[in-house]
Amino acid sequence: MPVPNPIAFTIFNIDIRWYGILIALGIILATLLVYKRAPQHGIESERSLDFILICVPIGIIGARLYYVLFNWGYYAGDFFKIINLRAGGLAIHGGLIFGLLTAAILCKIWNYKPLNLLDLAMPAVALAQAIGRWGNYFNSEAHGGPTNLPWGILVNGQTVHPTFLYESIWCLIMFGILLIIDNNIKFTGQVFLLYGILYSLERFFVEYLRTDSLMLFGVIKQAMLLSAIVFIVCIVAYIILGRNSKRAGKIFYGGYSKYTGKFKQ
Repeated sequence: MPVPNPIAFTIFNIDIRWYGILIALGIILATLLVYKRAPQHGIESERSLDFILICVPIGIIGARLYYVLFNWGYYAGDFFKIINLRAGGLAIHGGLIFGLLTAAILCKIWNYKPLNLLDLAMPAVALAQAIGRWGNYFNSEAHGGPTNLPWGILVNGQTVHPTFLYESIWCLIMFGILLIIDNNIKFTGQVFLLYGILYSLERFFVEYLRTDSLMLFGVIKQAMLLSAIVFIVCIVAYIILGRNSKRAGKIFYGGYSKYTGKFKQ
């Protein structure tokens, strides 16, 4: 792959970067998907927009704070550098943590089941990630170490692993898998937990290749550690909820309702 130009175009002497365009495109398509599929999860389409309008900005703030926190030596004392998102620097784990916590709080306020909302959201999140990761390509960031593979990208005169591409492809595959599961859901939370399992599995190995990882105590790649923890927790929760749904299915007949998270009698 050739060296990319991070600037898409310039208008009124303001450079519009591909990074922002791709993230915005991912959010727009994810919003449309959530809006269309919300009623299938017992959530009004208009209410789904309320969730998005609050959760997405807070998620972006969380992604930035998370990134800045683990790079504090670089950002300390420079407020404008901290808020300059145009140059890149968003940590998806921070965005997910802040976004999911906000969604859970809103569900409590508006009287919705959190797992219904999360099952709805995660295919859209995977789609947004698949698109947004290409912003890393145009910023020449989030790449791996040197490689001789034919699909390597050129960064600072060196051919390196395009880890953004690995994650983008994986997230696109995840998007398809999660949609299929969502249309044949067996228990509330299944799609959400499957996202946690699949994304954590991929991120653990891709993070191993990356050279710009956020470090914990200077010795541990925090994304690898967090991915391992989330993977185990989601696997255990998936097994428990799956077994509970099977037991319920032997007692109650009439089929499973993903709106209520219960089996219809």
